[in-house]
Amino acid sequence: MHCPFCRHPDTRVIDSRSTEDGGAIRRRRTCPHCGRRFTTQETVLLMVGKRSGVTEPFSRDKVIAGVRRACQGRPVSEDSLAQLGQRVEESIRATGAAEIPAHEVGLAILGPLRELDEVAYLRFASVYRGFETLADFEAEIEQLRADRSAKQD
Repeated sequence: MHCPFCRHPDTRVIDSRSTEDGGAIRRRRTCPHCGRRFTTQETVLLMVGKRSGVTEPFSRDKVIAGVRRACQGRPVSEDSLAQLGQRVEESIRATGAAEIPAHEVGLAILGPLRELDEVAYLRFASVYRGFETLADFEAEIEQLRADRSAKQD
């Protein structure tokens, strides 16, 4: 790690702590050359592998944007979308994989979205799973009804 002040190529770690959400490590460092102190924050880079073979960094904002489109016109708050994005990211990071297929990101979205808003869930699932006929929608609606009645029992 280079010192941001004098660009000396070596620095010493004084203290390390996890951030509140556990997604990063904050390190307090000192430069042996100029003696100045500074803080760094290190995060693990999570990559998403797309069907085309391209990989890109995971983006919580991209997840939220996709879900926001499905929730358009629905009574879903921005806070709820942010919480859903955080839940999705936490579940993906919990796998421990450095690279995850885009398909797995979609699966991680479906569960929390189903709890948040069933109509938005159907919209998202119809695109994600590629519904082509009315029967696809009917089957998914029947599954929602069956799950809802099972919860009530």
